[in-house]
Amino acid sequence: MTETEFKNLIKPEKYQVFILDSSTSLPLFSAIHPWVVINEKGNLYRYEIRYYLNQDKSYLHINAQPPFQGLPSVNGINKFFHKVKLLGFLEGDENSRANELLGKIKKSNETYPYAKKYSFLGANCATYVAWVIKDFPELKIKLP
Repeated sequence: MTETEFKNLIKPEKYQVFILDSSTSLPLFSAIHPWVVINEKGNLYRYEIRYYLNQDKSYLHINAQPPFQGLPSVNGINKFFHKVKLLGFLEGDENSRANELLGKIKKSNETYPYAKKYSFLGANCATYVAWVIKDFPELKIKLP
């Protein structure tokens, strides 16, 4: 999907959670990087695990890049980006499962057990997204 198509899915009056992925940057071009975008009544935030620490000494990054932008094709060169795939989403009002999931994501910096640990083959971006969605079977998402 294009960035415009994603923006057309945003409903400013709703709570929405989008699960997305893209290919990773070279040299790991065959891997997939999933992340989460939340829409809190028109305010968008991107949550993901990256391989490097942020200012808070955590691997959980918030808004490291635009919500619907794939990873760069080549690491460190922010000119060409991989295509983004929508894996699934939830939306609803204040009393919905979508808002419940949104709340879990917003608290994940304190509650995600691996926010301060990273391993290419262990606790990584896919582990985080699997943790986020594990109590929400209505998403019907199979991570790659």
